[in-house]
Amino acid sequence: MDSRSLSTIPHAFDANGSPSMTKELGGRVGEVKRVTKETNVHVKINLDGNAVAENNTGIPFLDHMLDQLASHGLFDVHVKATGDTHIDDHHTNEDVALAIGTALLQALGDRKGINRFGDFSAPLDEALIHVSLDLSGRPHLGYDLLIPTERVGNYDTQLVEHFFQSLVNTSGMTLHIRQLAGRNSHHIIEATFKAFARALRQATEYDPRRLGSVPSSKGVLSRT
Repeated sequence: MDSRSLSTIPHAFDANGSPSMTKELGGRVGEVKRVTKETNVHVKINLDGNAVAENNTGIPFLDHMLDQLASHGLFDVHVKATGDTHIDDHHTNEDVALAIGTALLQALGDRKGINRFGDFSAPLDEALIHVSLDLSGRPHLGYDLLIPTERVGNYDTQLVEHFFQSLVNTSGMTLHIRQLAGRNSHHIIEATFKAFARALRQATEYDPRRLGSVPSSKGVLSRT
């Protein structure tokens, strides 16, 4: 683990660490560079974006799924990664997810005024996936996908769970994923990313009735 380094790049934050919503800075942005002996990952996410997707991880199927995150979450998602994919996709898949989680954590800041909770079910032909999440600051993954094949193209389907576990760990998110129906592996995974994107969009959007308060009876939502 000591070979890994993680840095966040200041962007769109005020002096208190809260996201700046000025038009000039473009909304709530998280930008992270993660460098290890195995991978080099750069992630930039704008929660208040326009569904711009620029993803090149060296794993084509993962790029396709990250495009779903941008398209259905209406986030701007920029991910560039190089890694030891000549061995397998495990390290790159993991480190991309870790960096995305950290970028989300950064972009959310103190989480004042957000809905906090998100819940969405996404169908894709015969597949139906339900995702429920809480931007609570407490990392937990409940995962219940039954993907029938070991691979979709060259992508190891075991990496889907590992992707979300890694993202949960660094973002401080409680995330539950349930498969209600599905037989086609591609459909199951794609519906999962679509449902996740829509649930995350709900959770990160502002509740005007909160008037900028933290959505917690404790008065604070933190990573720890």
